[in-house]
Amino acid sequence: MQYRYVEQPPDWEEHERPAMPGSPARLHHSLARRLAYVAVGLFVGLVGGLGNGLVTANLTAIQGQLGLTQVEAAWLPAAYVMVNVTANLLVFKSRQQLGLRVFAEWGLGIYAVLALAHVFVEGYTMSLVVRGVSGFAGATTTSLAVMYVMQGLPMARIPAALILAMNMSSVAVPLAWVLSPALVTINPWPHLYAFEAGLALLAFAAVVLLKLPKGMQIHVFEPLDLLTFALVAPAVALLCAVLAQGVNAWWLNAPWLAYALIASIVLFTLAGILEYSRRTPLIQLRWLLHPSTLMFMAGALLMRFMISEQNYGVIGLLRAMGLTSDQLQPLYGVILAGMLVGVVAGALTFSANTILPQILVSILLISIGGYLDLHSTSQSRPHDFFFSQFLVSCAAALFMGPLMMIGFKHAMSQGADHMITFIVLFSVTQSVGGLMGSALLGTIQQARAQVYTQAIAREMPATDALVNQRLAQTQASYSKLITDPVQRNAQSRAQLAQTVKREAAVLAFNDVFRVIGTMALSFLGWALYRALRLRFLAWLGGRRAARAVAEASF
Repeated sequence: MQYRYVEQPPDWEEHERPAMPGSPARLHHSLARRLAYVAVGLFVGLVGGLGNGLVTANLTAIQGQLGLTQVEAAWLPAAYVMVNVTANLLVFKSRQQLGLRVFAEWGLGIYAVLALAHVFVEGYTMSLVVRGVSGFAGATTTSLAVMYVMQGLPMARIPAALILAMNMSSVAVPLAWVLSPALVTINPWPHLYAFEAGLALLAFAAVVLLKLPKGMQIHVFEPLDLLTFALVAPAVALLCAVLAQGVNAWWLNAPWLAYALIASIVLFTLAGILEYSRRTPLIQLRWLLHPSTLMFMAGALLMRFMISEQNYGVIGLLRAMGLTSDQLQPLYGVILAGMLVGVVAGALTFSANTILPQILVSILLISIGGYLDLHSTSQSRPHDFFFSQFLVSCAAALFMGPLMMIGFKHAMSQGADHMITFIVLFSVTQSVGGLMGSALLGTIQQARAQVYTQAIAREMPATDALVNQRLAQTQASYSKLITDPVQRNAQSRAQLAQTVKREAAVLAFNDVFRVIGTMALSFLGWALYRALRLRFLAWLGGRRAARAVAEASF
């Protein structure tokens, strides 16, 4: 293929030539330098997710510090996702045309400067800006992590490099929860921002000191690329806004949610019409609408939705019981351990022959975890969820390898120009899929909680002797604090209503776990059907034909 070079590339040996424009050359490195590349890659990957993880872990406290409403606080993680997804539209071509070094240093440099400025300029607006820029940095650091780790590992271990690097941003989330209590205890809240700025500066220094080998720089940007970006970026932002605020504002009570969703659909439609008619589109719409690609997207979204059982289900239940971040720290330590086990196991065992077994094991672990959590009560505490959440986190990391490699090979089989579409598709299924999972599970939980609250209230009439006995006991406990009997009665009834609301919330979360477990078993049945079909194809046409089908879809 003929490229229009920005500058003539060096005269590489055949084994040194980059796999594609935008990738670094494969030069020979000493063992120490290879280890340094792996260390920098893993660290940069962690930094890309750790800043946002720290904000998510401490969102309630930040909300109190800045005096925000629940709706205002929800915009902070949403701003990260909005920018992260849309940045992936430009990241791949930016690497190809501007060069890896400029791409790396500018991406991390801007993030480091704004994170540092946030230490001195506090406030809600600045927090939103930094979260948005960290979303761009997250898109940058994920690519950088892959490039750096691939420099340190031999060609035969490229799949392991991808699995290790791509999982770092996910590992950063439980790590942020583990680190947060100590950071907050030692330093006041503004120093949490200083910690994020320090990480960004360290990552920036690392990529400046240990540079990637040069790659090919080619002319790839076209004027219509910017028009596509101008249509898709606000469309994604509006969709993320609807998903992030739907439960808080409630879907049918806020007309702006409908207007935002309509505007998002219109913008996506206009972008689709534009891309479909282009000779060299930014987004390969025909490939995106192919049945095998749609099947891949459905499987990835479904898996991401099921993993939301951990972030929204279990953690939401425990926070509804009044547990704080420091009390959740041991549980997140177990989640972190499970994720590390999944990453290592996936990297060591991954091959073309283990794609389906890893997928099946991941789904099975999630279904087991969902059903283990099914009988939670208001007395459940973090240690009751150690085993189930270890399984779910291990499954989440183990699934990443097959997900990446199936999509990567499927895109590359169509040509390098399909990589942007795959990167955006992967980002949408993981980032927007996470918002979608929380939104749908939150809707189920709140709707069911209302049903259970009404059901419990109907079974507790004011004339019931046990109800009156409970109210009398509560009033007696308040007798030393409240002398007015009318106020004591009102306080005891409010306490009883709070207890009813708590028990209804627990029952609703159990319904969420039931939905996740049932969905996982259904997904497992579908995956087993696919596995049996592949074995039948292998028996008919040989292993090569079956492997081709395995890599095309789930």
